Amino acid sequence: MSGSFNMAGQPIDVLLVEDDPGDELMTREAFEFNKVGNTLHVVRDGEQALDFLYQRGEHTDAIRPDLILLDLNLPKYDGRQVLEKIKNDPDLSDIPVVILTTSAAEEDILRSYKLHANAYVTKPVDLDQFIAAIRQIDDFFVQVVRLPRSNSKLR
Repeated sequence: MSGSFNMAGQPIDVLLVEDDPGDELMTREAFEFNKVGNTLHVVRDGEQALDFLYQRGEHTDAIRPDLILLDLNLPKYDGRQVLEKIKNDPDLSDIPVVILTTSAAEEDILRSYKLHANAYVTKPVDLDQFIAAIRQIDDFFVQVVRLPRSNSKLR
């Protein structure tokens, strides 16, 4: 892969909501290994995710992400609560959200889709499989589908 860019030829901004430093490191390594040219922003809990998305607190200068990779098991607000907030907000609901979690529980999968997750990916434990999963997410959401531009609004 030679880097990932949106339809305008620009790298996209990805918000990773992940409390596990090891999983964050694996995601960073996967982006690096796959030569993904996207900008990866990381927050560690559900509250920070909402602060980032609403540009509050230490995130007043945060950009609107083009894609969110969201863990379900987070401190403060869990991923389900964050997903529900995103998808119920007309200003955020068009941002694709990929659930990237260790849970393979059917109830988590079903609930995530009922809350309008765009995809559900169970994190592989093996680094090579994790790298492949990140590449597939990137290929699909950046190369295959068309995402709305961050500054696009319906009138």
